[in-house]
Amino acid sequence: MPRPLRIAQVASIIFPVPPKKYGGTERAISYLTEALVAAGQDVTLFACGDAVTSARLIASRPQSLSGAPIANALPHFAAHFAMVRRHLHEFDIVHFHDEGMHFPCFMDIAERSITTFHMPLGSPDMDVLYRAVPEMPLVSISDNQRKPMPDARWAGTVHHGIPAGLYDFHPGQGEYLAFIGRFSETKQPHEAIRIALAAGWPIKLAGNLYDHDRPYWDAKVGPYLSDPRVEVLGEIDDAQKNDLLGNARALLFPIDWEEPFGLVMIEAMATGTPVIGYRFGAVPEVVDEGVTGFVVDGAEAAVEAVGRLGALDRAGVRRRFEKRFSADRMAAAYLDIYRERLRALSR
Repeated sequence: MPRPLRIAQVASIIFPVPPKKYGGTERAISYLTEALVAAGQDVTLFACGDAVTSARLIASRPQSLSGAPIANALPHFAAHFAMVRRHLHEFDIVHFHDEGMHFPCFMDIAERSITTFHMPLGSPDMDVLYRAVPEMPLVSISDNQRKPMPDARWAGTVHHGIPAGLYDFHPGQGEYLAFIGRFSETKQPHEAIRIALAAGWPIKLAGNLYDHDRPYWDAKVGPYLSDPRVEVLGEIDDAQKNDLLGNARALLFPIDWEEPFGLVMIEAMATGTPVIGYRFGAVPEVVDEGVTGFVVDGAEAAVEAVGRLGALDRAGVRRRFEKRFSADRMAAAYLDIYRERLRALSR
């Protein structure tokens, strides 16, 4: 039996870990951290004091930056990374979850680190960063996420996972369609409404609306809001999400961007609810065609797919979730990568 690894999980300091509502990255970090602890590993989480974890917590500041009265985030990130550096001698492997701001601070320990990017990598700015610090090993959350940086130092791909018991399995097909996500032009809630109404079903939408997305919302979604078949719930917590997803006929995921993963898709699958998603980003990797849902090209195909939902087995959706997207599976995959990094050091 190998000894437990001493693992540092270095979170961002923007949102709490786990987030109270919005924050897919912080959810993934929390699920991974807790699954590693449950697997018997020696885990330390570097985050803010408002984190909730069974790992050892080292906090660089009392609360996350979101909503905090600060003028400049950079000094707070610098202090966060300084705290990690002071404890480096305590760890076998250091796992960063950041957009690369830490690269210059940790070039010297690149060989015993990995970095998981949780965002798309198509920006030219990311190419500038990685050309400057090419030695940092990276882990993608989907194979599609790698496409803009195919020559980066990829150590593996690990799809996200969530705790198997987080959401309840709901065997019955619901009487509405659901949308959960940011109310933005890239997530296209207006497309979800259009699909649902064309298919003859009501729709419930949950998500957060930022000020910069308000013009889109008013122009594209606003005209539908007087329709009694369209219900907007706002942001919801896990208990509300369990109910919304579990009692839905399907989750609509009509994105118009290179989504690096899409955590809500596997949250739906955990309840037994299938997904109808547009063919962008990681959707074809996450949705098993004809088993956990349908991958489609546009609204007309999505409407047709709604008509085929009755052929899917909700118990089969849940089984496929358990096989592919549990937090335990995610933790095991990361442990394999950690151990491979450490074996490479000893060669």
